[in-house]
Amino acid sequence: MLTQDFTRTELFIGGEWRRPVSPVKCEVVEASTGKPLGSAPLGGVDDIDAAVAAARAAFDDGPWARSTSTDRAAVLRRFAAELQIRGEATAELISRENGSPLSTSYGANVAVPVALLDRYADLAESGWLEELRDSPRGATLVRKVPVGVVAAIVPWNFPHLIAMAKVAPALAAGCTVVVKPSPETALDAFVLADAAQAAGLPPGVLNIVPADRDVSAALVAHPGVDKVTFTGSTAAGRTISEVCGRLMRPVTLELGGKSASIVLEDADLDLFEANLAATSFVNNGQACVLHSRVLAPRSRYDEVVDAVARVAQGLVVGDPLDPAVTCGPMAGRAHRDRVLGYIEDAKNSGARLVTGGGVPDGLADGWFVEPTVFADVDNTSRLAREEVFGPVIAIIAYDDVDEAVAIANDSEYGLAGAVWTGDERRGVEIARRIRSGTVGVNYYQMDLGAPFGGVKASGLGREFGVEGMTPYIDYQSVYVSAEYEAGGAGAIEQQTSDHRPARV
Repeated sequence: MLTQDFTRTELFIGGEWRRPVSPVKCEVVEASTGKPLGSAPLGGVDDIDAAVAAARAAFDDGPWARSTSTDRAAVLRRFAAELQIRGEATAELISRENGSPLSTSYGANVAVPVALLDRYADLAESGWLEELRDSPRGATLVRKVPVGVVAAIVPWNFPHLIAMAKVAPALAAGCTVVVKPSPETALDAFVLADAAQAAGLPPGVLNIVPADRDVSAALVAHPGVDKVTFTGSTAAGRTISEVCGRLMRPVTLELGGKSASIVLEDADLDLFEANLAATSFVNNGQACVLHSRVLAPRSRYDEVVDAVARVAQGLVVGDPLDPAVTCGPMAGRAHRDRVLGYIEDAKNSGARLVTGGGVPDGLADGWFVEPTVFADVDNTSRLAREEVFGPVIAIIAYDDVDEAVAIANDSEYGLAGAVWTGDERRGVEIARRIRSGTVGVNYYQMDLGAPFGGVKASGLGREFGVEGMTPYIDYQSVYVSAEYEAGGAGAIEQQTSDHRPARV
């Protein structure tokens, strides 16, 4: 176990460590013990002003936006290498902050960020940023140019994964970024700064300022910001979208979910059961993509309930640093109490408690909740409609496929989901009917090469894939002669890419 003091006293602004203007700091508590882990400064409005000013200067006057895509890609790959070097320590620190099992933490907060940096480095170098199109009087050079200064607001559940889903494409596009981490996981955010500094990012290209909600609001509305990207609750997302709408400021929102796994009559329940820990209990239930509603046909209802219960009862609850543990604690006391509140409400609503339902025996320290399964849940109940964000599953019966699809779609959310069936083609046809940004057939795993995001109250815009870079670009059309391609790349192209633009 890591033993060093994790206390941080400075913010990363303008490529250097600075004493904050604000005297406020946050105490980070270890999720499995409830004991102090370290502390970090919380930025105030003056600190946000300084961070945005640094990002603004780096974008307007610095080399980053004017560098070639090849140069930016080289820096991103060095950034990835520095994160990899710190990987084991980073995964352990995040597990201690938010309770994520160690293997989950390493995969999500080390392997995925490294892969994202490498992928967007490749995309920047591919020539995708420019193309030459024929036009009535010659040709048009269509340029994808960086949108500017990006405010990236990041939650605590997968802090490095979600940060890098924003930072990697933004940097690859030539933007500069102010990251606002969650106070609950403020300590690990500074690892990103350490790695960025070691990788040689120019000053001001990446700035990191943990802050509370009021100061975060100042960042969202800051006149020096060109683009906002946020992952978090739907309630906060609505507030942010209202501000950005008034300011005509582009915004990407990755919000909540209440996703459904539809188990068809011909489903292989062994396969369903084998995947259930990853789809419905991932990260102790602290995941927006959690399939927290399981829709079961009445003809196999008891079988499905038994399968879900077996998985819940088979999870090993405890210290997330123990390799044998598959379900750690909630990230904090308040969140643990919130999850327990949903469980108590469900007990009083007529749903049938199958397993779990409280704090595990022997784990009174820390913020633990038993993996919990409720059967006979009504889709109009709070348990079925609201995002619990904990290891709590609602099983709902249906009579036919049309009803199952209707129940899956009867939600304000639309982020994830799955269809379980012995007929993959039929599963895809049913998936087409589900109003959700992502759906799996007989498994669910996010693909870094494909767009991820939600519909309805689950958000606006997409992350990952080529589509994950488009929120960080604007388009510029430069009208040129028909001879432009033969006459040389020209100054315009040289500013953005070492590759000649494709002619289409």
